[in-house]
Amino acid sequence: MRALITGGAGFIGSHLTDRLLERGDQVLLLDDLSTGRLSNIAHLEGDPDCEFVLGSVLNVDLVDHVVSRVDAVFHLAAAVGVNLIVEKPLESLMTNIRGTETVFEKAHKYGKRILITSTSEIYGKNSSDRLSEDDDRILGSPLKSRWSYSEAKAIDEILAYTYWREKGLESVIVRLFNTVGPRQTGSYGMVIPRFVTQALRGEPITVFGDGRQTRCFCDVHDIVGGVLALSENPEAFGRVFNLGGTDEISIVELAERIIHLVGSASTIEFITYDIAYEEGFEDMERRVPDIARANNLIGFAPTACLDDIIMSVIEDQKR
Repeated sequence: MRALITGGAGFIGSHLTDRLLERGDQVLLLDDLSTGRLSNIAHLEGDPDCEFVLGSVLNVDLVDHVVSRVDAVFHLAAAVGVNLIVEKPLESLMTNIRGTETVFEKAHKYGKRILITSTSEIYGKNSSDRLSEDDDRILGSPLKSRWSYSEAKAIDEILAYTYWREKGLESVIVRLFNTVGPRQTGSYGMVIPRFVTQALRGEPITVFGDGRQTRCFCDVHDIVGGVLALSENPEAFGRVFNLGGTDEISIVELAERIIHLVGSASTIEFITYDIAYEEGFEDMERRVPDIARANNLIGFAPTACLDDIIMSVIEDQKR
């Protein structure tokens, strides 16, 4: 297979590239390096089965060209991270809506199977015990930039589903929950790499809010395996799937665990959301995925424990 990965120089995109190349596929990477990094794919330089194209999903002619050359598309390119969404909401909306519209238009034009990565942000403030794919979305005011990412990704999902229902395009939607691993940067608000960086430097670990909010984390290699399996299963077409870990931990407990694993002298410093992001910022108390649908179809079940995930980030940052 020859696959296109938009956002291929990103954290998840680069790991997906590795997995495809390992099994003998050819990969074409499209990335504008706005959040992706060449260092993520530096180890692939000179590989005849991997080609990197510098460019944006907003470039209609370029997207047309690269989609026409492949068998399948993995659409990962997006403005990601709470920091970026809050600081550059208009730019993020353009990338996440217009870019996705362009990619799907070209995938349909050439009849290419496509998988799009969505996000747990879709659920907004819904803090149900286990969030299933059919649960309601509960969002704040559309005038708060905090929710623009959720709105944009919802439109992306609608595009994917409608192209399948009305035009027969083989499309799959995957909602990712806090994916973590080597190559991930904390620059855009990702909590584990940010905490690890602070701990390695002996700086205070900055916890936003009161730290009692809980999250679940999943190793990127488990996520990549799920993404590949779903993209190639005809029973997944036209459907949406949660992928993520199910072990819940509070953010302050996460900070304490990282301090312990690093062997750091860092202390924990609490920062209000108004200072960390913007006035009136709203966060979710908990976000736990129900992964039964993916488990039933492809046997998806995370294998890496949280300590192993954290250690992989620690070793990566030390290198």
